[in-house]
Amino acid sequence: MVFQSLSDKALRGECLTREEARTVLKASDDQLPDLIQAAWRVRFANSGRRVKLHMLINAKSGLCEEDCHYCSQSRTSTADIDSYPLLSEKEILDGARRAVAAKALRYCIVISGRGPRPKEIVQIASAVRTIKRETPLSLCCSLGLLTPEDAKTLKAAGVDRVNHNLNASERFYKEICSTHTYRDRIETLKNAREAGLELCSGGIVGMGESDEDLIEMAIALREIKPDSIPINFLHPVEGTPLGSRTPPSPTRGLKVLCLFRFLHPKTEIRIAGGREHNLRSLQAQALYIGDSLFVGGYLTTPGQKPQEAWRMIEDLGFEIEEVGSRVQH
Repeated sequence: MVFQSLSDKALRGECLTREEARTVLKASDDQLPDLIQAAWRVRFANSGRRVKLHMLINAKSGLCEEDCHYCSQSRTSTADIDSYPLLSEKEILDGARRAVAAKALRYCIVISGRGPRPKEIVQIASAVRTIKRETPLSLCCSLGLLTPEDAKTLKAAGVDRVNHNLNASERFYKEICSTHTYRDRIETLKNAREAGLELCSGGIVGMGESDEDLIEMAIALREIKPDSIPINFLHPVEGTPLGSRTPPSPTRGLKVLCLFRFLHPKTEIRIAGGREHNLRSLQAQALYIGDSLFVGGYLTTPGQKPQEAWRMIEDLGFEIEEVGSRVQH
């Protein structure tokens, strides 16, 4: 009954206490079915059986001056990855067409680096205008730290949403990066919102953070009120500082998703990077909690093919929310 009371509280829009949040993360695996059922009540009330699909393109890979410990593209990484400058407009447009074919609702253009150079902002804005003319996709950009002028340029070009993850709690952030701060990330989200852009911001699970760090990040996101929250699971890559970490268990991943669902009952919760590696055979269970997926891979790691995701969604009796469709509860 304790988990049902948490779902009741979430449906009323009330914030869980920290002790209630701890109860979610410390639930035993035997309690997991009841916990997922409680989270499903909240998910169904706000999203029905719909699932949103997203696809991203790694439009600029490697060559990054930042030292984010989880990232294979950072300056400290020795991981064997492809490195290349910003793709051409045609290549970015071709990626958008693949996203349409994958039944994606949103296409996310991602580049490595601290932030976009002025020339890159101009090139990305041009690509965005072309994609908007030729496809029905919603567009998201994840370009690192943004100035107010960068955000305004993206908005004017037709970008709908900016992704910039908190990644961790403010306390833990210094453990995973030293070349920029948690407050730098907050400033980018502020600049994007003031430009009229929607926000996508979430975190990474499994970097060595405590339960309190996860709770702190989830509550901080309640204050930011993003339109979408991607929950990434660390996929350790050899050659990065976190490459030898043991990733979180599938059941741990589901409990974290439940926590974010209770604290963000009406927000799109994306089961994002590392889901295939971490959730493994429990991926389908995660869709009773989250209502959104990345398909087709991530930045430097492969992911589930769109056709496999479609089958998983269909097997659950769910349906893909495609461009132009309306949510029906």
